Amino acid sequence: MPETLKPKRIKPPHRNRRLAAIAGFGVLVVGSVALIASALGENTQFFYNPSDVVAEGFIPGSETFRMGGKVVEGSVVRKAGLLTEFTVADFERDMPAPITVLHDGVLPDLFREGQGVVVTGQVAADGIFMASEVLAKHDENYQPKINYQDEK
Repeated sequence: MPETLKPKRIKPPHRNRRLAAIAGFGVLVVGSVALIASALGENTQFFYNPSDVVAEGFIPGSETFRMGGKVVEGSVVRKAGLLTEFTVADFERDMPAPITVLHDGVLPDLFREGQGVVVTGQVAADGIFMASEVLAKHDENYQPKINYQDEK
């Protein structure tokens, strides 16, 4: 059969344009998801358990890191000025001994013995955690005190 008599294949008129638009949209979606994941990864802050910090061979991800645990009952000692010493134990695991924390600054209002805290700082050579920041944790039942005199 001669070439001129063969039927021509009919292509949809905008097929290439549609495929390019779908591919471009896919690239935008993948790029957006990658940017969002990167931003979330940089802003997520984790903390180590006290039992991990006192474990032999512990190496933190950086010099300054976060540690979260429970303030041991009867361990808070206020020293000269704003210096406070307290010990932190693990919520989940048993520890041979709680880790001592020193903080020179104002403690948050929710800071109490028996409550959860997250402390930011470094472990000194003597094994004491030198905290530069103390964050108090609370449970889902927390209700702030309302001072009705401030509203007048």
